[in-house]
Amino acid sequence: MRSFLLIGQSNMAGRGELGEVPEIVNTSCFMLRNGLFRFMREPISTDRPVVAPPGCVRAGIGPGASFADALQRHTGDEIGLIMCAEGGSSLSQWLPGQILYDNAVAQARLAMRSSVLSGILWHQGENDCGSPDDAEAYAGRLSRVISSLRADLGCPRLPFLIGTLGDFVRDDPDSPYADDVNRALQEAAHSTADCALVSAAGLPCKPDGMHFTSAACRTLGERYFEAYKRFL
Repeated sequence: MRSFLLIGQSNMAGRGELGEVPEIVNTSCFMLRNGLFRFMREPISTDRPVVAPPGCVRAGIGPGASFADALQRHTGDEIGLIMCAEGGSSLSQWLPGQILYDNAVAQARLAMRSSVLSGILWHQGENDCGSPDDAEAYAGRLSRVISSLRADLGCPRLPFLIGTLGDFVRDDPDSPYADDVNRALQEAAHSTADCALVSAAGLPCKPDGMHFTSAACRTLGERYFEAYKRFL
């Protein structure tokens, strides 16, 4: 089985509404639960509840399922997803030694007992668009995360796929540095070995102005797959 670590914030975890797009059913795709791979079914993330009172954030559709499904159909291999994304997280929370980083490493190591870790999917940055200091430090911090993950997981050439922010983020008055963070994401992808950039350009958001629609999540996952094909 090829396994993939999915990290970042809510648009990687998935906030698309369940039931708005056809369910992906592929019995050769799996997700990690309690250290074991189970058949994949959305929502893959458990960072938020599936059922919540009106107005509360719920777990939903993300890019992971369509990525796994497309890759499985292309390669014929079993695909396992290790979901560790956390909604609302900043890049500083993903630095080595922080809880989210340590959890991702621990979960990936568990998955490596029964699979071959084959890549990392990253989508994060919205939470770093409000501060000029965070935006300026973003590229260097992300490069540190990439190199540390590869070292701690013993995979120096592990492919790292970096998703850009949705176009809608720059329309958020609380995100004046969205363009700077997007440039930093592109810089990290182009200047770091075995990285690839995944564009989110043109993908629509939900009425909340923060999260991709379910259909957009499906497309984004397929774009991650297209970017990953260069490493096959």
